[in-house]
Amino acid sequence: MSRSLKIVLVNYRYFISGGPERYYFNIKEILENHGHLVIPFSIKGTKNLPTPYDHYFLSKVDDEAYFSQYKKTPITFIKSFARMFYSFEAKRKFRNLLIKEKPDIVYIMQYHNKISPSIIIAAKKLNIPVVHRISDFQYICANSLFHNNIVGVCEKCLTGSKWNAVRYKCVLNSRFYSFVKIAAQKLYEILKITEKIDAFIVPSAFTVSKLLQYGISSEKLNLVPTFFNHHLIDNKTEIVYKSFALYVGRIEKQKGLLTMIKAFENTNHHLKIIGFSNDGYEEFLKEYSSDKKNIEFLGRKKFDEIIPFLSSCLFSIVPSEIYDNFPNAVIESYAFQKPVIASNLGSLKELVLDAETGFLFEAGNSADLSSKLELLFSNPELCKKMGKNAITHLEESFSEDSHYLKLMEVLDRLIKNRPTDYKFK
Repeated sequence: MSRSLKIVLVNYRYFISGGPERYYFNIKEILENHGHLVIPFSIKGTKNLPTPYDHYFLSKVDDEAYFSQYKKTPITFIKSFARMFYSFEAKRKFRNLLIKEKPDIVYIMQYHNKISPSIIIAAKKLNIPVVHRISDFQYICANSLFHNNIVGVCEKCLTGSKWNAVRYKCVLNSRFYSFVKIAAQKLYEILKITEKIDAFIVPSAFTVSKLLQYGISSEKLNLVPTFFNHHLIDNKTEIVYKSFALYVGRIEKQKGLLTMIKAFENTNHHLKIIGFSNDGYEEFLKEYSSDKKNIEFLGRKKFDEIIPFLSSCLFSIVPSEIYDNFPNAVIESYAFQKPVIASNLGSLKELVLDAETGFLFEAGNSADLSSKLELLFSNPELCKKMGKNAITHLEESFSEDSHYLKLMEVLDRLIKNRPTDYKFK
């Protein structure tokens, strides 16, 4: 389809909080650069980037990015639970946007918990195709991670009853919140939300396999790996290999940071940690490593502030102990010609080519990670070689052009095959 499209892009944050938002603004920029009109739909908030379409946005619940940080007032609870289940405000405002703007298609990033599936029903009643990009396991798992603090990696809600989440207190370590989340998922199943969505964009083959196991039709699942936006890098950025390893990401227990820190114990190797915690785990790690002068916590940074560290580290580490869907940290490291040492869970086995673009280690095994660290710290030339392999792999498998073409194939097909009674009522 050669004509430009009008695309509504949905995400419950209109500011960058993590990987999903980074993708959101990257794909928005790319679609606009190809001549498409992108209309955002989100939630009002003081952290939002400016947009002329914010009059369509939902009223804010709280300015914090995560529910655990919300001020627990009666209004916050009512709005939060309504949007977790079914928001009539969202349906009304989204329908108003669709009728006034008359888009060709709706592309959703994240809507669970903060917008509600009512927007999908609003679009389907107007016969507007809906595409949902999967960034986690929200349809299957109560906390979206396939992980709980009792048993670690867990698929009990996939292979058995979802009420296992209540038993293991999977959401905020609370049976109440876990019950509420499962009840919302059950409502989604009653409303047949996944059947109403016309197509899913899935970044990794691993996640495709889990969605198939859950019961989503293979015809709706489209493997479209994430890309790196090279416009974020200044051509003058110098790539050097200094003797330190880098971690960039959230500071959470399931991210495997304690395993990573243990791997640096009793060594002279340096580790720099960039990220943030929303549950106090960072303070625990700082106290644990307070006597380790080779480990440095640098706090939360914007991407342009992270670039000097990516461009100068020896390699990066992704020690996750959960099923990461497609962590940006890997391809961002590749973009700066740096190899990655990653755990062998989830999509990481697809992203990191063992002994070519980095190394894989057994998740949770600090000794195994330590042995991989030694290989790279003792051989900077190997890091450079793997770094060259990494950027070649990035350009061949995770390019902006490839992602755009694959995405447009899906959007064009759905628009072409939309019902003949496509209209705005």
